[in-house]
Parts: sequence; structure tokens; C-alpha cells
Amino acid sequence: MKSTYLIAYDIKDDRRLNRVHRYLKGRGIHLQKSVFYCLLSQEEIRKIRQGISELIEEREDDVRIYPLLIDFEAIAMGQGEKVPGGVWIYLD
Repeated sequence: MKSTYLIAYDIKDDRRLNRVHRYLKGRGIHLQKSVFYCLLSQEEIRKIRQGISELIEEREDDVRIYPLLIDFEAIAMGQGEKVPGGVWIYLD
């Protein structure tokens, strides 16, 4: 069974920042500069945690993985769309 996650990161070094961004790009929906929305199995989230841990410097960088409730309503304020154009999110 898959669950939804919000992955947010604050990476101090531009090189590591770009690596983390590229790593997550194919695994979720890029919502903001350093925020991804992902629908993942327990095995996928385990692999992502391992992959990110190999890309970051734990003493300098901060990565957060927040599990989300299935029935939630996102509130978007300011610039930008809630979900990038052309992307549909289906939750079982």
C-alpha cells in the first residue's frame, strides 16, 4: 500500500542541492523550490531515505519527510499553482 509524503529540504551547498533535487525529480511532484509531494510504498520511502542520506552532509543540511493524511485539503497562498499544470493526483 502506498502513502503520501511531503519531502522538504534545506541544503547548504548548491552542488548537493542540485543532486537532491535531481534524485527526487522522478519520484514525486515538484511543488516548490525545495518541496516534493510523493506517493510511495514503505520500500520506496526506505530507498529514498537511504539515497538522500548518501547525497547530503548531515551536519549542514536538513531534510524532512512528512507523512500526510489521505483526506486533506491543501491551502496554497501567494504565487504558484497548487499542483503544476498538466498533473493530476489520484488517491485510492
